[in-house]
Amino acid sequence: MRGTKIAARYAQSLLELAQERKEEEVVAKDMLQLSNSINESRELAVFLASPIINASKKNEVFEALFSDFAEISKGFIKLITKNGREAYLAVIADEYNAKFKAAQGIIPVTITSAQKLDKTVKSTILSKLEGKVNGKFEVTEKIDESLIGGFVFRMGDTQIEGSVARQLKELKQRLTR
Repeated sequence: MRGTKIAARYAQSLLELAQERKEEEVVAKDMLQLSNSINESRELAVFLASPIINASKKNEVFEALFSDFAEISKGFIKLITKNGREAYLAVIADEYNAKFKAAQGIIPVTITSAQKLDKTVKSTILSKLEGKVNGKFEVTEKIDESLIGGFVFRMGDTQIEGSVARQLKELKQRLTR
C-alpha cells in the first residue's frame, strides 16, 4: 500500500509538470519504456532495489540506458534516485501512464474469452458499454480456454462475467444446495 501511495504522488507531480510544459505524451512514452525495461529485466529491478549501490552510480546507468529520454523524464528519474525511491520507479511509471490515459479520456478494458473474438462480436460488446461511460476504450484481448465460451469484460474495478464456466459453476452451486 505504501508503494502505491508514493507512486501516485510522484506520478501526479510528474503529470502536472509534463502538462505545464506540454510534454505529457513524450513523458508517457518514456515512462512506458522505463516500466517495460524494469519489468522485463530482473537484473535492472535488483540493481534499483539495492541499497548498496549509491545514487550517482544508478544515475550513470540510467543515463546510459535511457539517453534518448526527454530532459523532463531524465530529471525526474534523477530526483527519484536522489530521494531513494528508485525501487518504486516501475510502479511510478505505470501510475503515470494510468493518470495520463485518464486525463486523455482513455479507459483501459480487458476482454477475456475462450477463443479470439471476431470483430463483429467485439464491436457489439463494446458498443453496448461505450454509451455508459465517458471516454474511449483501449481494448486488451486475452484468451483463456478454461472459460469454455462467452467472455469476461473488465474495466477498472468493474467486471462483467458472461462465461459458460461461470454459468456452470452457478448451476452446480444451485443444484448442490
